[in-house]
Amino acid sequence: MDLLDFARGPGLIGAVAVFVLGTAWRLAGVLRLPRMSDRSSSREGAPSNAAGAWHGIVRGMWPRREFGSAAGFAAVNGYVFHIGLALVFFGYAPHIAFIHRLTGLWWPALPDAVMPLAGAATIVSLLIALAARLTDPVLKSISRADDTITWTVTLLPLITGMAVLAEPSAAVLSPAHTVYRGPLAVHLLSLELLLVWFPFGKLMHAVLFAFSRGATGMRFSHRGVWTN
Repeated sequence: MDLLDFARGPGLIGAVAVFVLGTAWRLAGVLRLPRMSDRSSSREGAPSNAAGAWHGIVRGMWPRREFGSAAGFAAVNGYVFHIGLALVFFGYAPHIAFIHRLTGLWWPALPDAVMPLAGAATIVSLLIALAARLTDPVLKSISRADDTITWTVTLLPLITGMAVLAEPSAAVLSPAHTVYRGPLAVHLLSLELLLVWFPFGKLMHAVLFAFSRGATGMRFSHRGVWTN
């Protein structure tokens, strides 16, 4: 068994197991937190809890104008990162084939020309976010090791993926294609590292953000506050 065999076999199984069980454990911990009963009545005309939660989630997708242009730029940079990452992961034909082998799901791939552009934009957005964290006094003061580790494990699959993005996807998926085992193994292992870290670091915000924003939206709507 070489490194690629390990990455495709025991490494992948272990990483997915840690990802699924760790995420479920974190969610269970959040859902089991004690809740104080609400002894006050809702303001007259207040929307339902469900409507308040949904509004809180959607409203949090963009910062308020009062926060200034810096917050707006950070939001745009965040959208560039998340959209670029989604295009790379869900749009590249070999990635779709990888997901199909694991889950049986399949969908049409994007043109190959999109992948280098999306990958480069995602990497640049990560570098911009790092520069902001290192230069902004407030962000720098609240940064911890978790932020650095999360940034690194997110960047590694992109860098290693760009390194093996040299041939058309049709050639890569061809049965006669010669697999570059070393670089591909490193790419898979970097993805598995991200999966293992996901439940224990700030990447977990991809799941928990809906709970926190929804809870805030419910509290505001209960008090008759409807933010625009």
